[in-house]
Amino acid sequence: MLQPRRLPRPAPARVLALGAYLKNSACLVQGEALWCSPVHGDLGEPAACEALWASAQALRQAADGPIEAVAHDLHPDFESTRLAQALAAEWGVPAIAVQHHQAHIAAVQAEHGLRGPLLGLALDGVGLGDDGTAWGGELLLLQDGGAAWQRLGHLPTLALPGGDVAAREPWRMAAAAMQASGRSADIISLLAPAVGEPAVRLLSQMLARGLNCPPTTAAGRWFDAAAGLLGLSVRQSQEAEAAMALEALATAWRAQHPEALWPDLPMANGMPDLRALVPMLTQARQAAQTEAKAEAAAHFHSALAQGLARAALAAARQTGATQLALAGGCFFNRLLCAELHTALAGQGLKVWQPQQFSCGDAGLALGQAWAAAHALHRPAPAAPPPSLLELEV
Repeated sequence: MLQPRRLPRPAPARVLALGAYLKNSACLVQGEALWCSPVHGDLGEPAACEALWASAQALRQAADGPIEAVAHDLHPDFESTRLAQALAAEWGVPAIAVQHHQAHIAAVQAEHGLRGPLLGLALDGVGLGDDGTAWGGELLLLQDGGAAWQRLGHLPTLALPGGDVAAREPWRMAAAAMQASGRSADIISLLAPAVGEPAVRLLSQMLARGLNCPPTTAAGRWFDAAAGLLGLSVRQSQEAEAAMALEALATAWRAQHPEALWPDLPMANGMPDLRALVPMLTQARQAAQTEAKAEAAAHFHSALAQGLARAALAAARQTGATQLALAGGCFFNRLLCAELHTALAGQGLKVWQPQQFSCGDAGLALGQAWAAAHALHRPAPAAPPPSLLELEV
């Protein structure tokens, strides 16, 4: 039987949330009680979908009363979304869509019982944005218990040449980063030795014409691009393999050079402009020396962290928020976390991260349930004052 945990603050409604597509799990919030299902895995597998259905039934039985809403991801094609909508219709309750990165930050808010406006850096591989594109490098502001949110900034947009396959082949993201930084002419000479000129030439044409190249702001794809530019990974056999190789190389170099500093990145769209790092990364690859690549990997981590800190502090000054949540799978990266905490130390911004729950998609359902519960009981906006014409009538 599922055992409840205790939330530091009560949820204002009894809500079942069905989680994300990757590393799916479900949860139920009811006052200060929280029930979490096991992690089911990715919903591309039939067994994971069956396990999610079984967990939804078990969580409903654990509730002390009727479910008031079923929360789900914004993506309409996820099996978790379809199941949420079906259950909501069956039970006669609302199905509430919660944007992926809003849910990441709301999960931190729920776990720690945070009040007031909350800034959030949500960095991961993919999540559908409210504009229909793939997000993943987001600076958000959450208010009203996570029910209301605003996108304050995002990392530079990259093309995904070939669509989803680009997330499995870092050389494609390397090409996309070169194109985004105005270095398209060098794509073939840099990447052809690794994957062959015909493949690179075809990809260059796709990028130039924008064919099958959907945009993304995902931090995970920028990590892939950096690893691809340094020649650390061509194709990934496991998720985040390229990013972990980049982190390992950078961590080893940073341990030997703890005082190293690099110039600040320019800012764009309220976030660090990682396009400015592409020349440095390509030069390190061309140097063909492990030391040069290791320093470049460390430079990438430090520059990203420093830029994220500057973005968060600027947003804090703009909004008056004094708390910052860090969430999304990129924060499994210990070096990035350490660099970011160092950059924010003593700046008056309290930083929160998941402790008992995953910072990745396995912890997303909690944020969905929390945001949806507050949306369900959010006060209706006040009616506008009557116009002069209405007063005359």
